[in-house]
Amino acid sequence: MSTPPKKGDYTRIFEGLLRRIQRYNKTADIPLLRKAFDVSFAAHLHQTRKSGDPYFVHPLEVVKILVGLKMDYQTIAAGLLHDTVEDTEIKLDDIRREFGDHVALLVDGVTKISSLKLSGNAAQQSENFKKMLLSMVKDIRVIMIKFGDRLHNMRTLNSMPIEKQRRIALETQQVYAPLAHRLGLSKIKSELEDLALKVLDPDVFNDLVAKVTESKDERDEAIILITKPIREKMIKEKILARFEGRAKHYSSIYNKIVNRGVPFEEIADLLAIRIIVGSVRDCYHALGIVHDLHRPIDGHFKDYIALPKTNGYQSIHTTVIGPLGRKYEIQIRTEEMHRTAEDGIAAHWRYKEGKIREDDLDKQLAWLRQVLESDDELDPDGFMSHLQVNLFQDEIFVYTPRGDLYKLPINATPVDFAFAVHTDIGLHCHTARVNGRIQTLNYKLKSGDVVEIQTSANKFPNEDWLKFVATSKARGKIKRFLRDAEFESSVALGSEMLTRALNRYSLKLKDVNLAELAEKLKFGTEHQLLASIGQGDTKLETIIRRLVPEEKQVEKEKSKIAKFFERPKGGQTGIRVAGIDNIMINFAKCCSPVPGEPITGIITRGRGIIVHANTCRNLLSLIQQPERIIDVSWGSMKNSKFIASLYILGERRKNVIAEISEVVNAADSSIVDMKMTSENSLFNCEIKVEVFDVDHLAKIILKIKKIVGVLSIERLNNVTM
Repeated sequence: MSTPPKKGDYTRIFEGLLRRIQRYNKTADIPLLRKAFDVSFAAHLHQTRKSGDPYFVHPLEVVKILVGLKMDYQTIAAGLLHDTVEDTEIKLDDIRREFGDHVALLVDGVTKISSLKLSGNAAQQSENFKKMLLSMVKDIRVIMIKFGDRLHNMRTLNSMPIEKQRRIALETQQVYAPLAHRLGLSKIKSELEDLALKVLDPDVFNDLVAKVTESKDERDEAIILITKPIREKMIKEKILARFEGRAKHYSSIYNKIVNRGVPFEEIADLLAIRIIVGSVRDCYHALGIVHDLHRPIDGHFKDYIALPKTNGYQSIHTTVIGPLGRKYEIQIRTEEMHRTAEDGIAAHWRYKEGKIREDDLDKQLAWLRQVLESDDELDPDGFMSHLQVNLFQDEIFVYTPRGDLYKLPINATPVDFAFAVHTDIGLHCHTARVNGRIQTLNYKLKSGDVVEIQTSANKFPNEDWLKFVATSKARGKIKRFLRDAEFESSVALGSEMLTRALNRYSLKLKDVNLAELAEKLKFGTEHQLLASIGQGDTKLETIIRRLVPEEKQVEKEKSKIAKFFERPKGGQTGIRVAGIDNIMINFAKCCSPVPGEPITGIITRGRGIIVHANTCRNLLSLIQQPERIIDVSWGSMKNSKFIASLYILGERRKNVIAEISEVVNAADSSIVDMKMTSENSLFNCEIKVEVFDVDHLAKIILKIKKIVGVLSIERLNNVTM
């Protein structure tokens, strides 16, 4: 058994920390902090870490990190006590009784986060992330303590088994570092990323350390060369400033090497120079001096003072050509901006007359609340992917024609902008003008764009929008709309199917107690039961057996639901589905049916009715589920064009492809896509042509067959002709 640690050694360290706390928070409850120190030391007295160090080293190191962030005394008390409930005999009620509700809430929050597994299947991962984010919304100080806990654990990870090291490092890289970035904690984020890289790719990490160390003298000389004339001119113009210059963090260098595909020696912006001044006015004055002395590089200027990042970051960034033709990245900011840049959300624990800047803190957490609000509208995979977008995103700034500013993530589109302005504008977004020019809805916006959205009452989202939207709000609202639209369509289809089935027994829908059956079958409402029928999840035969009295049931059951329907009549445009209106219709991509050929409808979940050609090979497997089959027919298709795919095998000769194109054009059609390969004396060609109907397609095929050198032609997409 190891010898218990001597309290005096740690008391001296802690008293030094208390003096630092009193310098930035004169109202701190020092007696409470000393009591927390005593309780934590006693609770962990006989415990050791994997490294063999006394366990109390860990909470004390966590407190050092929190003091460095200038956290309030309740957070520091909870930092001392954060492992007591989980790892000792102390109960949460003991914490509440001795230290009050606030400290108990923080300790409980950290305990719960520590028990969450942030890896595993999407559903479990999503649920655990939500729990962590909810604890942050309840009190953001919980995650600050957890950052301190994780950072010290990463610093001492080498005592763990290799596999556990890798698991913790990967979780740190994927969860805690991005979260620190989103909260503006750049120092913590960078150290977490560096420590994770050291574990996950030690060879790369060690190589970077060696190269950065080797180039230190050259780097120091380069810093002096560029800062000396700037410093001298600023003194002349009576601007007080201090300068910082250092190499970028190892993980940042590594990411540049990977993303840009260039070696270490070619990374031009290895150096970051910071100029820290006394006021915003001095920031712009200093910028003028820098640009007066060194030529700025076009496109490398960003004013985050005028347009702060969502996490509160403010600074002017510019890249210039300095001495010896070298590129330098220069950041100019005030002392307060520097504090926010380094410590992010922790910078809002500034004490002025004993009060925390709660309004600023609330603005910082707005993004987090928005992520959680999208919870009901996203499945687990969607929630996780858009949480990652929110954690990692860089921002662009776009404007309405009236000059209102909106911050959006990089790769945002006019649809994202529309939903940011108002949900109804997003749901009816029809066209977009960007800087006065009409652009497609999937156009990637850039900072400074002026965006005008035109809406239409008849325009609604479709599934294609999900392929390009970048914000969780847009994605969530689109998914909810599509889900509701699918539900309404499925209810209408299920109602029509059930009505026609009941007609066979001389019954009407109003004659049966559908609500009672829905309750018996564990459906919330009769609409949910009808939707389940319409989606093909509930067999119609099962419902009929429940609803129709036995004496009315026919002896012989029909095998297909299609036989419950009459062929629709009339002049409706498009596909006719047993006389039902407003049903989602899609054509199967496997066979691409064209008017005139026999077709069959298959009820699907989420895509309405999929129409297949009767000659489609895939239909053979689909008709094994007769409850999903529904009778469909072609309506009037005047002036409508359909795509048919053809495969042509022929002899290689000059102009043969040109002749095929001429034949297609002469047949009042056009080629919309073509792929061709050749081997020896033969060519293989796949073309997609526009046709009005099956007769039109047959004429095109016949004319292509007559071209000299064409050996064979057949239709693709699982259909033979």
